[in-house]
Amino acid sequence: MNTVVKDNVNPVNTDANAASTGSSFSAQFDMQPSKQQPAHRNVKISTSDVHVYYGETEAIKGIDLNIYENEVIAFIGPSGCGKSTFLRTLNRMNDTIDICRVTGKVMLESQDIYDPNLDVVLLRAQVGMVFQKPNPFPKSIFENVAYGPKLHGLARDKYDLEEIVESSLRKAGLWDEVKDRLNQPGTGLSGGQQQRLCIARTIAVSPDVILMDEPCSALDPIATAKVEELISELSNQYTIAIVTHSMQQAARVSDRTAYFHLGDLIEVNSTEKVFTQPDHQLTEAYITGRFG
Repeated sequence: MNTVVKDNVNPVNTDANAASTGSSFSAQFDMQPSKQQPAHRNVKISTSDVHVYYGETEAIKGIDLNIYENEVIAFIGPSGCGKSTFLRTLNRMNDTIDICRVTGKVMLESQDIYDPNLDVVLLRAQVGMVFQKPNPFPKSIFENVAYGPKLHGLARDKYDLEEIVESSLRKAGLWDEVKDRLNQPGTGLSGGQQQRLCIARTIAVSPDVILMDEPCSALDPIATAKVEELISELSNQYTIAIVTHSMQQAARVSDRTAYFHLGDLIEVNSTEKVFTQPDHQLTEAYITGRFG
């Protein structure tokens, strides 16, 4: 069966919905106030009838979803539900898996990202990825951030490159902690600092979209709080899609939440609605801890 609930994207009147609901489970989630959304929102990424196969096994079953400019959308669901697989279709990271096959259409604005003539390296600069475990290069902090701009020829000279590095580290909330040791190895930072370094590295190539695959799963609570705060700040400039196993995290950082189950997209709605008055009983069962 294909997607049970298609992209119900109008997060309007969610305050009224939340006020009228008697859901006893909503109190356990500390939700961020919804950002004021413009009346007309530009679609940044749209997917149409996307299927993903690992060999003969169908992991994603015909998903239609719009992701809007400057929103944070969280993908939640039990292990093995397809949320990370779907996230990886958005910048063709599944291309690195030999037995993986993707069908359907994924559009980045007007560009079909599965066009065989598309330069995948440029695509992954436009749609950056932050992984579950921090993975800084075995280089200095400066060179970690400078690598992408050098590769893509984004800096005119040394001073331009230094400006890009500083700006990226500032946006990642890391500059004040590392400005006096930029020549030291990135691998010498703490786990939380390494993850913010990886975010700075992603920002440095001026992406349109940032994908995050459980970016806080290997971090302690203090580092997690810093990354979550950073996500909120970055959403003013970037479109962000985040996979998380933490429903509390989804409630704290996202504008909309999509619930996946066994390869199907069951529901996508404003985060407030998903966590207080979900449309589908499977969503409610997962959120209330009946399975997953």
